[in-house]
Amino acid sequence: MGSAVFIGGIVVCIVLGLIFLVIFARFFGLWIQSVLTGAGVTFWELVRMYLRKVRPGTIVRAKIMAVQAGLQDEFEMTTNALEAHFLAGGDVPRMVQALIAANKAKTIELDFRLATAIDLAGRNVLEAVQTSVYPKVIDCPAKEGSRPTLDAVAKNGIQLKVRARVTVRANLQQLIGGATEETIIARVGEGIVSAIGSADTHEDVLENPDRISKTVLSRRLDSQTAFEIVSIDIADIDVGDNIGARLQADQAEADTRVARARAEGRRAMAAAAEQEEIARIQESRAQLVNAESEVPKAMADSFRSGKLGILDYYKLRNVQADTEMRLAIAKPAAAN
Repeated sequence: MGSAVFIGGIVVCIVLGLIFLVIFARFFGLWIQSVLTGAGVTFWELVRMYLRKVRPGTIVRAKIMAVQAGLQDEFEMTTNALEAHFLAGGDVPRMVQALIAANKAKTIELDFRLATAIDLAGRNVLEAVQTSVYPKVIDCPAKEGSRPTLDAVAKNGIQLKVRARVTVRANLQQLIGGATEETIIARVGEGIVSAIGSADTHEDVLENPDRISKTVLSRRLDSQTAFEIVSIDIADIDVGDNIGARLQADQAEADTRVARARAEGRRAMAAAAEQEEIARIQESRAQLVNAESEVPKAMADSFRSGKLGILDYYKLRNVQADTEMRLAIAKPAAAN
């Protein structure tokens, strides 16, 4: 019984020794790098990282970069802080590289807490620091946009086509929650269109293109954005169509169509009135025919009642014949 326990103990020790050797061989290289560079990551911290699903190599290399750049003491960049940032989904090497770049630049204020916040917000903190050091140029309008130029019309009706280049620098303090490049492009485009629209003539703009830049820059278009506008340069400006003349021509054409429509309405009303008059004439003629048809009846009644005699009838007929003869004689004289 005692021998079995002794043998079991030896087996357990051998197994534990093998496990230790495997773990030691796995993390020995990283531990040696940490010791030689003064990163301060212990062997047991490496094991703990592995158990917590943290990549030890990523943390150790980031810690070595920070120590070599002298950032560990300045920003209190502890191993636990780097692990927490990794577990939160951050890009630890990129964040450390951004801190190193900002520290070397001397003019960029970026601490560990702001760098981690920017990185966790989904922004490329290293690119933001690089943009702060080397300003970025943005085309306005964007090259991939649907319109190649910004079109604006001066007060004299002449259209100008403008392409501008906006030089921006990242504003790290407003990178979280600040508007992106699309907002800068939209605001600058609006400012350029407004500046051209306020010019009396297009010649004023062509003579002094810098008036556009000065007007737009004075409006603080980079407010609440992730960038700071350094300069706005007019890359190209061309004269377009005479929009004022075209609008006047279109207005004249529209007025002509309205006048034609009104004239056509009056003509239709006159034609309708003419047809009504013709209808009234036909109605009067019908009434006249009806009245003439009553004459023979009245004469017959007069003969029967004795109110009209034969001699009176002949006299009436003679008067009618005489009247018709006079009318016949008078018609040629009227024609002459």
